[in-house]
Amino acid sequence: MNSYATYTLLFLLGGNLYCITEILYRARTHYSMFFCAGLSVIVLYYIYTQNSGIRPLQFALIATAVITAFEFIFGIIFNIMLKMNVWDYSGLPLNVLGQICLPFSAIWFVFGLAIYAVFKHISPAGII
Repeated sequence: MNSYATYTLLFLLGGNLYCITEILYRARTHYSMFFCAGLSVIVLYYIYTQNSGIRPLQFALIATAVITAFEFIFGIIFNIMLKMNVWDYSGLPLNVLGQICLPFSAIWFVFGLAIYAVFKHISPAGII
């Protein structure tokens, strides 16, 4: 499968799987989360393929930073600029403008471990 198809598939899978997870967890989602998750997954796949010896904990830390950064950017756009109120972490500890917080960054670390496990079982020349 060529790179364009690979990244398109990863974008779609990442976006859909995150939205399904969010629906199961809080019974709703927002279209912005599809794009945020999809972009996060393709960036993480690129990082994974460019660093063949990366260890799971290293990858999970990078994933935490990438996902948190995308979440902050999307939060600024959709929650603050467009006033869509998709989420608000203001009541959670160690939040920044109510858009990111330490407890959810810890969740993104766990997601990073899961994403690593998936990437580990597929190869650039394999399934995708």
